Amino acid sequence: MMTSLDLITIGRSSVDLYGAQVGGRLEDMNSFNKYIGGSPTNIAAGAARLGLKSAVITRVGDEHMGRFIREQLVREGVDVRGVKTDPERLTALVLLGIRDENQFPLIFYRENCADMALCEDDIDPAFIADSRCVTVTGTHLSHPRTEAAVMKALRLARENGAKTALDIDYRPNLWGVAGHGDGESRFVESAKVTAKLQSTLHLFDLIVGTEEEFHIAGGSTDTLEALRAVRKVSKAALVCKRGPMGAAVFEGEIPDSLDKGQTGPGFPIEVFNVLGAGDGFMAGLLKGWLTGEDWPTALKYANACGAFAVSRHGCTPAYPSWEELQYFFRTGIKNKALRKDAALEQVHWSTNRKGDWSTMRVFAFDHRMQLEAMAEEAGVPTDRIGAFKKLCLQAATAVAGGQGGYGILCDGRLGKEALYAAAGTGLWIGRPAEWPGSRPLTLEPELGLDCGGLGEWAAEHVVKVLCFYHPDDTVEMKERQEETVKRLFEAARRNRLEFLLEVIPSKVGPVDDETTAAIIDRFYEIGVYPDWWKLEPMKTKAAWANACAAVERHDAYTRGIVVLGLDASQAELEESFVLAAGFDLVKGFAVGRTIFGEAARQWLSGQIDDAAAVEDMVARYKSLCAVWDGARAKAAAVKGTGGGMA
Repeated sequence: MMTSLDLITIGRSSVDLYGAQVGGRLEDMNSFNKYIGGSPTNIAAGAARLGLKSAVITRVGDEHMGRFIREQLVREGVDVRGVKTDPERLTALVLLGIRDENQFPLIFYRENCADMALCEDDIDPAFIADSRCVTVTGTHLSHPRTEAAVMKALRLARENGAKTALDIDYRPNLWGVAGHGDGESRFVESAKVTAKLQSTLHLFDLIVGTEEEFHIAGGSTDTLEALRAVRKVSKAALVCKRGPMGAAVFEGEIPDSLDKGQTGPGFPIEVFNVLGAGDGFMAGLLKGWLTGEDWPTALKYANACGAFAVSRHGCTPAYPSWEELQYFFRTGIKNKALRKDAALEQVHWSTNRKGDWSTMRVFAFDHRMQLEAMAEEAGVPTDRIGAFKKLCLQAATAVAGGQGGYGILCDGRLGKEALYAAAGTGLWIGRPAEWPGSRPLTLEPELGLDCGGLGEWAAEHVVKVLCFYHPDDTVEMKERQEETVKRLFEAARRNRLEFLLEVIPSKVGPVDDETTAAIIDRFYEIGVYPDWWKLEPMKTKAAWANACAAVERHDAYTRGIVVLGLDASQAELEESFVLAAGFDLVKGFAVGRTIFGEAARQWLSGQIDDAAAVEDMVARYKSLCAVWDGARAKAAAVKGTGGGMA
């Protein structure tokens, strides 16, 4: 069957608000982290991370949280053709917390929510026909309207020869058999729920649940008896999850012991958070099942994905990429608290970053000290700088034209209005953290001594820091600067912000072909793994080769390098671009004064108006973009003839 999708999931979608504090009551949470949630949504995202082409059928509200779910699914690589926007209902919310290793309180805000309005009309036969598998979760069998939608999708899938799967996903309060305060409850007996489930079980090729979930599906609290009851009405492969003991698969008659089912290797790790673990397990299981692996291998994937989930904060954010999963299988458990394994967490972070930034054409106008000097020279107050930076943003968006591969660097002190206006434009956004010109490095006061101010930064802002660092610096200078960079880097990671490290050794000492590479080695040595490097335009092919090799030695998944401008003329930049573009790790440039310098001087002194300033910067920025693109194309052509530089 030729289809473009491996998997469609159907059902709940919500915004999960996870208490950031651990070890306290939900009543006492001070702040929350926001993630996508809902079993089918989590499964689709987890499967996409593992390389399956997945989609979800659900509804979201016509508001900010609904847009968040849709946008985040797109970032995760999930097809959103089946995500309908409901103009009358709100997106569901869930509040969750980690009380201790056994208590995980949660509250579902799902009164007349958008996903429970899913109906038969939302099921497009052509869309269902485009998938090899349809997976549903139990909650959407709890209401006649959503049940009708699910049944239509299952009927169409079976008519098309697609596989069908059920994650029982029993939440008693979502079936109306437990109260709002019992969101954590996983089992309440109900003959009505059992009857409803059993009326549908014959429609599935795969049924997955915990022992308690099979109890509700089979109508018995004896697990073997429950499995036998399910077997009487379904020929599906039954996967019974057994917590720390792993899981067992039963394809035929149910034996006299759960231990006689097919199993896969387990992963004994520290339990931090069980919420979302089943969805991670299901994503891993589907990866194996839909790619034709045997059950031990599929269960290996599933158990590992579940292990990642219970060791981290959040549901979808905890799930592994395919690269991460393979890394884990190669290296094994180094620390039973997986989230504390620094090497594993680096792979997790770097292989789950979102966005394609394989080309970087960045207009840098984060300058503060230089523009303050220009304003003083022109005899105008510094508050004029903010207005000029808004013109810079206009120029950047005009050149980008809504296309990918463009970005800005803008500060939040003098350029706050431009920085905030850039949100949602599709531009890559870098934001400086250093106090301009400081050596030893100090940070903008708004960040605080603990860098806690990063908690106020928008999620799309990349933390950029410039450090005037040289291998020949004194021990004291190195230690002070390294401590500041590492503190900022760790705070950025804690706040889930990407990190760009800019180093300019030539301003503080002599440089040769080894200088920048030595600096790169040193920062990795102290545990700083930048998502981006911003490097000065080096003069020789050997210097670039050494720098790129240093990055690749330490971080196979780095975003890459951008070249800075240092107020060079366009002719000088052209020369440096031609050299840098020969190295695949160099993704583009981040240049400022070469673009805005002349316009800023004339605009601040009143010689030109807004339109003329924007026009001048657009022309210069476009020209630099053309130079970079030409240099990259030329380098690619050279490699194509076997004369590559990198």
